[in-house]
Formats: sequence, C-alpha cells, structure tokens
Amino acid sequence: MKKETWAFIDSGNCSPGYNMAMDEMLLKWHSEGKIPPVIRFYGWNPATLSIGYFQKAEKEIDLHKVKEAGLGFVRRATGGRAVLHEHELTYSVIVSEEHEKMPKNVTEAYRVISEGILEGFINLGFNAYFAVPKTEEDRQKLKDPRSSICFDAPSWYELVVEGRKVAGSAQTRQKGVILQHGSILLDLDSDKLFDLFIFRNERLKERMFKSFRDKAVAINELSDRTVGIDEAKAAFKAGFAKGLEVELQEYQLTEAQQEEIMKLSKEKYESDDWNFMR
Repeated sequence: MKKETWAFIDSGNCSPGYNMAMDEMLLKWHSEGKIPPVIRFYGWNPATLSIGYFQKAEKEIDLHKVKEAGLGFVRRATGGRAVLHEHELTYSVIVSEEHEKMPKNVTEAYRVISEGILEGFINLGFNAYFAVPKTEEDRQKLKDPRSSICFDAPSWYELVVEGRKVAGSAQTRQKGVILQHGSILLDLDSDKLFDLFIFRNERLKERMFKSFRDKAVAINELSDRTVGIDEAKAAFKAGFAKGLEVELQEYQLTEAQQEEIMKLSKEKYESDDWNFMR
C-alpha cells in the first residue's frame, strides 16, 4: 500500500520571530489546502528564550538577564512553559485535525505525533519511552506546575530516557489544524537557563535547580559519544517517517511565501504588543 506523502522542510537557523511566523503560516496554508501536512526542522539565531502563550513575561522572566546573555526572546502561539533554544533540534508538525491518523482527543493526538520522536531516539540507540502520569497526584501536578521552566517535569506522552525528560513539546489547534512543536535537547546549560528566571529567593532557586537536574537531561549527557545536529536530523527525519507511516518529500518555499512569513514576523512576533501581552 502506497504511503501518504507529507512535506519536509529544514529551514536551518532562523530568527525567533521568523521561526514562530513560519509555523503559523504553515498552519494557515495547510488549513487553506495549499500545502500537505508538514514536518519541519529548525534552529535559532540567536539562541532564544521562548515563553508559552499564557506566561507572564515580566513577572516570570529576568528580561535584563536575557538581554545581557545576547539571547532572542519570543512568545509562542502554543502553551507550555519557557524553553531555552540553544543546543537542540526544534521540530514542528502541521496536520489537519480531521486527518485519519489524528485522534480527536488532544492527548492521544499528541501521542501519535510523538511516535516520530520516539522512533528518532530509537534510531540514535536510546531506550526512550513515553511518560504517562500514573497517579491522580501526578496528574494534578501537571495542571499546576511549580516552575516557569519547561523540562521541569514530563507531561503526558513526553519522551523520557533513564527516567528523565529529553524532549519537550507543546500543541495548539487553530483553523481546524494541529500545530505541535518542540525541542529535542542535544546539550543543556542549566546554569544559564536558571539565570533567566525570577525566583522569590535564592534558596528556592537552588531547590528548583536540583529538582530540574534530576528530571531533565540532554542527549549528549546520556551517551559516551557526541550526537551532532546532522546526525540528529537524519535520525528524527527517519523517525517521523516511520512513526507516522508517511513518505517525506522536500518542500521549497516560494519567494512570495517567504515574504508572507517575514511580514507576519515583523508585525506580530517581533512586536512588544505580542511578546509582553501578559
């Protein structure tokens, strides 16, 4: 039986605003039937702190430290908590809610999409598995996270290796389309990350830092060898193709599409009105 063909885009390292605008435009074009479902890989230039749609930027983030570290800053259209995008492979998946592979239930759709990430870790030789909160207490903790920082704890169906979270994802649904994007950590500078947040006191910061280190890990902390970005891309591209049972075909954006993305980036994702709306 012939597999369905999805588009594959590796957009390389882009600005924070461009990255978020591109995900949004891909969602829009897919909703209009102009492009097939998409798997996209990307990186960040400069390294960037992204915050979830519902986070309060000035209350939770030390914006002076963000600027001092030379980092970009952007609010995502998806929920979840803050992520430092630096040594990682970032991915996005854009697919219709009505697609035959997509369950109606948000959590189950999350699991189906994340099969591609699971297969990617297997390709790299890791014994990865899905996190499933087992007790009611664990499920309640997910609704009321203690920290502003993503990777503080695994959510439903996020990827875990040796008991620690190795990939964090977030999802939104707009115009009848699912957008799921997330970070697959190659390396992690925990000290740099924790410097970017506001804590009530130093003791709390130290306690949260220790807890974070117990729960989050990067690929290159788990292996004797170093996994580079090219190897990661190859592993996860093959992983998505297998996990979603699709063929991936390179897709080239037109000049007009690039211009639309640049326009949205400038008007929305580079604006203070968007980034500091809460």
